[in-house]
Amino acid sequence: MADAERLRHVAGIVKTHLGLKPVVVLSAMGDTTDHLLEAGDAALRTGKVNAGRLVNLHLETIKSLKPQVQKEIKLLLDEVVGLLSGISVTNELTPKTRDYLVSYGERLSVRIAAAFFESVGINAKAFDAWDLGFLSDSNYGLAELSQASWKLIREKITPLVNSGLVPVVTGFIARDGQGYITTLGRGGSDLTATMIAAACKAEEAQIWKDVDGILTADPRIVTGARPVEALNYEEASELAYFGAQVLHPRAMLPCIKTGTPVMVKNSYNVTAPGTRIGPGMQSRGKPAKKRKSSRVKEDAPIRAITFRRNITLVDIVSSHMLGQYGFLAEVFLAFARRSISIDMIATSEVSVSLTLDTAYDLTALKEELLKIASVEIKSGKAIVSVIGDVARSSEILARAFRTCQLSGVPVQMVSQGASKVNISFIVDDTEAAQVVKALHTEFIESEIS
Repeated sequence: MADAERLRHVAGIVKTHLGLKPVVVLSAMGDTTDHLLEAGDAALRTGKVNAGRLVNLHLETIKSLKPQVQKEIKLLLDEVVGLLSGISVTNELTPKTRDYLVSYGERLSVRIAAAFFESVGINAKAFDAWDLGFLSDSNYGLAELSQASWKLIREKITPLVNSGLVPVVTGFIARDGQGYITTLGRGGSDLTATMIAAACKAEEAQIWKDVDGILTADPRIVTGARPVEALNYEEASELAYFGAQVLHPRAMLPCIKTGTPVMVKNSYNVTAPGTRIGPGMQSRGKPAKKRKSSRVKEDAPIRAITFRRNITLVDIVSSHMLGQYGFLAEVFLAFARRSISIDMIATSEVSVSLTLDTAYDLTALKEELLKIASVEIKSGKAIVSVIGDVARSSEILARAFRTCQLSGVPVQMVSQGASKVNISFIVDDTEAAQVVKALHTEFIESEIS
């Protein structure tokens, strides 16, 4: 959705799926969301209104595609400029106003897209998500959809698609009970699509990205990374949470609830099979084009490897933990009071190690914890996660540790999630890429048949 050329390409994809009664969910064009946020912050900080990049992108797109929505788009752009002017005058930008501001990205894109679709023979119409049943709470910036949305979405969308219409729906946005616009947070457009698929009992939700599905590793790190043909929901969720950025975990929740499959496809390479996510899926790696004759064995122990950098490791040690109840509760309460989210945990009789995002200021937290234990905080760490076969966790651990040992990388903490499909460990940030490459060679490339 970067520009007019990409919209033409999207129209071609939609045309090939008309027989399946599609509902199209779109995000904002290009970097529109970022531009809106930057313009809002600039209006607040400097009192100046600058919506030039936003206006130029959309007017140039209209000029290239020639859809019959010039007047409507110009009105929306005028509203954006007016809102920015209000922010500059009042010197105020609340979370509610910020959501209202960024909503214009999706509202502009669906109107341009639907009008262009019509011009090339697709019976399409633009809809704001709230007109199709998307109701949320008032947690601006990270709103949760209400239970009532399930029924409303089904009741409003089903007659439209049965009539032969292709609804083109705004992703990312909804409205709360007072009628104010909300945004659904990171992965919000994907969440809109999966919610529609789940509520309407669709055949599947297709999420179109710029990669050939979910890969066995980050291709920027591992040149031999290849698409994974199929994953179950747990595997895909763990991959997404621990670093794979193709699909946000929240986006899968509606489809997990109903068992609706999710296909991750590449809009730049429509012939690529993509990755299918669903209940009870059996995974196997799909080779890159240059290795068409090879496959990752179906019984390979590892599906994929991912990692997250910029992690802080906190080690808390106290003999008071031995045989005492309430100690861990006191530790975690200290984190909760400061709204600090914990990623990984490992415990022994007298210690607990945990990981955090580096965005937190831990000064006050450390002072409180020092009253009950010794505390060591280490920054510059990375979480490396392997997602694999539950039944082979012992083998995975043994091979992973041996690989790290041969690479000369000490493992500083280990955690296996309750789902058992994810085994994660901590290494130095500077060693993460080396470890991921070595693990990919050991678990993925060695399993080519």
